[in-house]
Amino acid sequence: MSQPFPTQSHTPRTPAVPADAITRSLVARGISVAYGMRPVLDDLDVTASPGERLGVVGENGVGKSTLLRVLAGSQAPDHGTVTRPAHISYLGQVPDLPHDGSVRDAIDGALADFRLLEQRMRQLEAAMADGDHEALEAYGDVLEEYERRDGWSADARAARSIAGLGLADLAEDRALATLSGGQRSRLALALALVMAADLMLLDEPTNHLDDAAVDFLERALKEQHGAVVVVSHDRAFLDAACTAVLDLDPTLHLAPDGTPSTGPARYTGDYTAYLDAKAAARVRWAQARDAWDVAYDEAKAVLTGGSRQIGHGYRAPRDNDKFIGHFLGERKDAAVSRRVRDAENRLARLEKNVVPPPPEQRAFAGLATGASADGVLVSVRDVEVRGRLRLEALDVTADTRLLVVGPNGAGKSTLLGVLAGAIEPDTGDVRRQRRLRIGYLPQEDRYADPAASALAVYAAGHDDPPEEQRDALRRTGLLHPRDLDKPVGDLSVGQQRRLTLARVVSGHPQLLLLDEPTNHLSVALVEELQDALAVSRVPVVLVTHDRWWRRQWDGATLALSAAR
Repeated sequence: MSQPFPTQSHTPRTPAVPADAITRSLVARGISVAYGMRPVLDDLDVTASPGERLGVVGENGVGKSTLLRVLAGSQAPDHGTVTRPAHISYLGQVPDLPHDGSVRDAIDGALADFRLLEQRMRQLEAAMADGDHEALEAYGDVLEEYERRDGWSADARAARSIAGLGLADLAEDRALATLSGGQRSRLALALALVMAADLMLLDEPTNHLDDAAVDFLERALKEQHGAVVVVSHDRAFLDAACTAVLDLDPTLHLAPDGTPSTGPARYTGDYTAYLDAKAAARVRWAQARDAWDVAYDEAKAVLTGGSRQIGHGYRAPRDNDKFIGHFLGERKDAAVSRRVRDAENRLARLEKNVVPPPPEQRAFAGLATGASADGVLVSVRDVEVRGRLRLEALDVTADTRLLVVGPNGAGKSTLLGVLAGAIEPDTGDVRRQRRLRIGYLPQEDRYADPAASALAVYAAGHDDPPEEQRDALRRTGLLHPRDLDKPVGDLSVGQQRRLTLARVVSGHPQLLLLDEPTNHLSVALVEELQDALAVSRVPVVLVTHDRWWRRQWDGATLALSAAR
């Protein structure tokens, strides 16, 4: 028999106000966490009330998963306090399912809390039948808890969640140790939904889910009575499921009072509202910078030419008017001195409170100015890769914007490999324009020498001096300067994806072939890539599971069916 599935009551390691059954909201104040000398979370406040669904976004490494562990009580912060409800459901990216036991054991573990409440109600009912009047109040409290968490439908909810996440055919006597990674993740998520906890913490829950399962998850989260905090890079999911967005990126932005501020920012509304608010904030930021520039230039102008401006219109005194001239001259000197002092004070205030220019979107700037080719770039005729792809004809031209869709196994990735020349078809003809520069982003990032530095991998094939390559990679903003000399094998999957993207862009491609470019990237970087491609003259063939991008696609679509 396996141990019960761990979901609800954690013993908080965080200094906190003791949680009790009345506490329904999450309140975290001043949370700070550092790994060695590197701060990850710095004096962060997070709140979530019953019924609120807070989406957490940010670049890789800014502490999203760390934050969830702190909120769950499984990791202590260096500083700060957390007040949390008694009933918590926390699901990390790696599911915490036991390896022994069966699917039925895991379901029973998820329902164990409801079984205890039911047992307690039976005990109190017996006590009341024996005339114990004090048991009535206790029974009311237990019944209220049971009904609030919808204990009556817990078993039905478990069956519905398991089916909704695509596990309807999973036998209950199936050993947990035999489940695939995707099945384990979906089962753990289904059981987390069963809890109806007062606080649900989810880390990338849409991983391993198809569109139907994500739709079910969105509906299920809207039915949760408790607070939900979810880390996700899935923009369509954030838009459908969340009522607020917390952006952890440590970038400078304008606070509500119009002053520059650094650190995380919280936005009310769904992901669309978050994007609108960020765009409006950027406009205010640019306006604030323009106003600062004007004020600074005016103050500098006074200091460099103010005395001449003050004396405008002054005439030299006549011989019989020397007293008046002396008096006016003193007034002029006083006015000049006062104006100069005012300008100096104004300049000092401006230099103390500089409004920097808004950050530039640098990573994919080269795509907007890339040189395009003419005519048919790649021609495909009667191509077959046995068991993977069959395609009669496709012409990729200089104005192609093509989204390739189809079920798993339809050959979407295979098609991009064929177009790039990375896969040779068994039959058929593929012709590419001579000297065509193709920027090919495969679905997985692989490096021949894991010990090679990120800079060496980026510079391979380029003739420019090493320092120029270092500057070029640094200017993209895709990798932190401290990571340029790291072995690529030591980079995270997100950093490796960024490095591959940097290589693709650096080649000034005349054709882009992008296979799941959103994998392992933050939502901010995906937005920048999508915006860059929207205005780029470079033709593109795209494969993506990103529903947000697919819904906004304005080019042609090629639907593939499974090869036979």
